[in-house]
Amino acid sequence: MGVRTKGAGVFADRGCVSEGHRHRGVVVDSQVLETDRTASRAGALIFSTVLFVALFAAVQWLWWAVASSFDLAGIAGGLVVGWLGVCSIHVAQQWERIVVLRLGRLNRISGPGLVFTWPIVEHCALYVDMRTRSVPFGAKETLTADLVPLDVDAVLYWMVWDAEKACMEINNYSLAVQLAAQTALRDAIGRSTVASITIRRNQLDQELTKVLDEKVSEWGITVLSVEIRDIIVPVELQEAMSLEAQAEQRKKARIILMEAEQTISEMAAVVGKAYEGNENALDVRRMHLMYESVRDTGGTVVLPSAFADGFASDPEELADMVKVIEG
Repeated sequence: MGVRTKGAGVFADRGCVSEGHRHRGVVVDSQVLETDRTASRAGALIFSTVLFVALFAAVQWLWWAVASSFDLAGIAGGLVVGWLGVCSIHVAQQWERIVVLRLGRLNRISGPGLVFTWPIVEHCALYVDMRTRSVPFGAKETLTADLVPLDVDAVLYWMVWDAEKACMEINNYSLAVQLAAQTALRDAIGRSTVASITIRRNQLDQELTKVLDEKVSEWGITVLSVEIRDIIVPVELQEAMSLEAQAEQRKKARIILMEAEQTISEMAAVVGKAYEGNENALDVRRMHLMYESVRDTGGTVVLPSAFADGFASDPEELADMVKVIEG
């Protein structure tokens, strides 16, 4: 996740390329890496195929036993029996639930395993996947509260907990969840500034999760989480935002420097009060400073006469020291 400049080269999600132009904005055009395969319903399809072939073969064998020939009537009868068998016996995977209608009315929710229905009278209206789903979505060129257009890319984790409501309360619950997520994201972006969106990303995720869960719960769906993956800022705003950030850093640096100067001045005032009225301590401090200045460099220090008085309390002793040095 991060903030990117607009125009950095994005790709359409797998399976949504053709729909991207007709339903632009429902799912943000972004690259999704497939790291694992989804579970297959091949077993159920194979079972239905084998069942149809077995029933057709059984009818042909009985017709041969009765009429001692293969004709069009026997083939038609085999096709009808095979079709009735496929319509009567269904296989629901472990994660699936089948909504069964009887003469247009809800009769039961069946599955997993074998599901038996009466041909013509009952039919399977919907196979509902009860697993957790991840759906990428987003908002393109949505204005923030400070009128900055943003492209936000996010991912939604949701699942169906009531197959009956998902079938009866909404026409296409999967598309409805994506549209609701996009609308909630646009509303959240419109109420926030660019800075608050980037700083309060976790809070924005929690807010979207709560709003969406309240909206889709009446459809038998629960939203587990919403995660913002990317925030794309227009290129023309990058320089202005960079200058603003640099100015903010300079401001903080100057404030820290002034605070340091204030602390130093306060400490200097305290030290000055400590040396006030104590000439001997001040002389020792002078000698220490002079020693520190010439210790590493080995330079020569020329002392003014007023400063040299600090090394001898008696002027006559200082004059004798000068004569010794000159001699």
